[in-house]
Amino acid sequence: MDIQGYHIPENLFYEEHHYWVMVEDDILKMGMDDFAQKMAGEIVFVQLPFEGKRLKKGKKFTKVESGKWVGKVFAPVNGEILASNEKLEMDPTIINRDCYGEGWIYKIKPDNMGEVQQLIHGRDAIEKWLLEDIEKYNQD
Repeated sequence: MDIQGYHIPENLFYEEHHYWVMVEDDILKMGMDDFAQKMAGEIVFVQLPFEGKRLKKGKKFTKVESGKWVGKVFAPVNGEILASNEKLEMDPTIINRDCYGEGWIYKIKPDNMGEVQQLIHGRDAIEKWLLEDIEKYNQD
């Protein structure tokens, strides 16, 4: 769905800092959403954590940087990093060009798949959340 110029697929789950989560069998794929990548500008660096790194839901586990911004990435669930998108080491701007496709950042093996249901999802919840953040960031 498109909300005020931001493309936010309603079939994905979102954590509050504007990273999306896609369920692929028993694995989660995670990336930056359209709102975040547009607000950040051109992405210049993505810290790729090592495979096997343990994640604690809600805790910072890495960072993404643009020319004007350094963003913390928080774990959407408890689990373990299975893979990072190594293409981003050579060209982090893939996120700007295709944030929901080739610009994915991490693959996570969740400890409990049920935690995904606690993320932001569903048309009404996504729209409410995004509109609130658009208003909040336009005031800054």
